[in-house]
Formats: sequence, C-alpha cells, structure tokens
Amino acid sequence: MVRGPGSTGRYASKSGPIMLRVSFVVRDPKRPSQFRDKVLRSSSLQRGRHMRRREFIIRVAGLSAVWPLIAHAQQSPKTAKIGVLWHAGSAEEEKVYLGMLTKALGDLGYVEGKNVVFSHRFPAEQPDRYRSLARELVESNVDVIVAITEPGAVALKEITSTIPIVFGVVADPVGSGFVASLAHPGGNLTGLSFMATDLSGKRLSLLKEAIPSLSRVALLQDRSLGSVASTTYLELYSKAAKTMGLILDRIEVPTPDAIDEAFSAAAEHGCQAVILFGGMLANEGVRVGASALAHRVPTLSIWSEKVRYGLLMSYGQDVDETFRKLASYVDKILRGAKPADLPVEQPTRLKLVINLKAAMVLDLSIPPTLLASADEVIE
Repeated sequence: MVRGPGSTGRYASKSGPIMLRVSFVVRDPKRPSQFRDKVLRSSSLQRGRHMRRREFIIRVAGLSAVWPLIAHAQQSPKTAKIGVLWHAGSAEEEKVYLGMLTKALGDLGYVEGKNVVFSHRFPAEQPDRYRSLARELVESNVDVIVAITEPGAVALKEITSTIPIVFGVVADPVGSGFVASLAHPGGNLTGLSFMATDLSGKRLSLLKEAIPSLSRVALLQDRSLGSVASTTYLELYSKAAKTMGLILDRIEVPTPDAIDEAFSAAAEHGCQAVILFGGMLANEGVRVGASALAHRVPTLSIWSEKVRYGLLMSYGQDVDETFRKLASYVDKILRGAKPADLPVEQPTRLKLVINLKAAMVLDLSIPPTLLASADEVIE
C-alpha cells in the first residue's frame, strides 16, 4: 500500500515486518531546463565514477599479474659466496676437513649449487702460495673468507681490511694482531682461539702419566706456525716442562722431507716423547706416524684424526665442534653480523684419543686410569 510521496508502508513476511520507503521525483513543467541539466550532470558524474572504477580494476588486475614476480624477486635468497683458504695442497688431502666444513654449513641450510658457491684454495703450506691465493680470493669478491690456519689469516689480513675473515686455528689471536681483544675483535677478523695457554701443561702431564720415566721431551714445530705462534708455544711448553722437572728440546721441521730426520734427532738426543705443532706436520700424518714408530718415539698431536697413523695420543679441541663453530660464524656474517662484534670463541669440548696399537709397538703399558679418561681408544 502507498500513502503518498516519501510515505512508508509495512509488509509482513515470515521473518517479520519489512519497512519500505518509496520516494517520488516530481517534474515541474515550468523548469524543464533545470531538471534536464541536473539529470545530465548526474549521468555524467555516474559515467566518470564508472570510468574511474574501471581504470582502478584494470590497474589492480595488472598489478596482480606482476606481483608474484615482484614477490619472488624479493624472497629469492642471494647466492652466498664463501672463500676457504686451506693449508694442504689439494681437496683430496683436505678431504676429511673439507667434508666437515661442508656438512656444518649444510646443516645451517647452505647447499652448494643451490644457494652457495664455494671458492677453495690449497696453498700446500707454501708461504708464497698463501699470499697469491689469498689475493685471488679477495679479488673474486667473496662475501666471507675462512682461513683454516694462522698463515692464511696473516696473508688475508695484509690484503684486505673490509672482507670478513673467520680464522680457525690460531693460538693467540691478540698476540698475533688479529683482534684487539677476544671479547671485542674490533676489525674484520674473528674466529677461534686454540687455547694453547691452558693446554701445554696438560699435554705434558698426559705424556708423563703414559710414560712414568719421562724426563726429556722434544717439541717439533714446522715453519707454517709463523714466528709469533712458534715463540708462544716454545715459551709455554718450556715453562710447563720446567715446572714438571722435564727438559724440553725444540726441533724445527722446515719441509716434509725433513720429518724423518727430525725424529731421528729427537731419538739421538734422548727424547722419550715428541709433541707436534704446525699445519705441515698435521698434513703429513702418514709420514709422521711412520717416522714416530720407526724411531720408537711416543708422539702426541693436537689433532685426533692423526692418531691412527701411528701416534700414541692426541689432546685438543674436538675438530667436529671446530668446524661447526666456523660454520656458525660464517652464517652470522652472511646474515649481517660484523666480525668486530663477534667475540673470539675457545673450545668447549676437549678430546683425548689413545692409540693402544701404537703403545704395543712402543712396548708401553698405558695405565687403566688414563685409558678410562680417554674419549676414544684405538685398539
């Protein structure tokens, strides 16, 4: 029902009453032009609104078509470029450690061929090659470089002050001039301390426990250590030996061909045990072990992986843990952290490995208490 212009009527429905409002527009014959103009303006306004709405829809549709491409470009991770300056002469010689580093980075999501490119360099413990290969890595514009040993870190530090460098085997990072302090490195280098200060006396005491009659020990060092590290080790072990009433002889091993001669000299000097230091001696594990057994000199290394070649024992940081920590540094740097803000870390887990097979060849009886304290026994 209609009651007139602007009137309302009520209609019943199943859901309740519905209010209906009806509006009437009355045309005044005396003012046709005003009415017509009003209608035309309204029609034009509606067309404008429809046009703007159509343009908006077209633009949104176009944007929606390209948005997945934009989003993909923003979300696609950058391929990381990681340089590694090793110490041996080939990937085959570094096979064990290369595998450890690759796995540690893989566990953090860095997969070669997918989101990371590795640039490996192998200097074969040659000083000139350390410098030339370090320059190659710097000039290849990698994002971060891992220097496995101290000579590599030295070479890189001389060449770049901008590319982040993570060092892996450094006895005294502060004394070597790599960092301002362990807590606040302050430059483009950070990494792991080898904690030599705390382990010199412990290693000598382990040899003393295995060889109760021990009175003279030889410290074999190769030239890869550098003058600072070599002097530091000598001072530390000399002091610890004096405290324990032991005589310490230092024997330098300039090249792999001099290894057997060094063990011969140790035996001739009456040394009852040898402690090894240096990347070259670590790399020449097979030759070192053969010479140690041939000259019947019980030998201790800091590298557990080398014991199986004929050494008596090793005591040092867990190598697996070392490479996990190196990978963690690399990951943090690639995510935006600065080496200057990443404290130098020290080993949290130390590992003792004893080789009973070598002990039998050397006619040594290892005390049960020492065997019980070993993390690994080779039988």
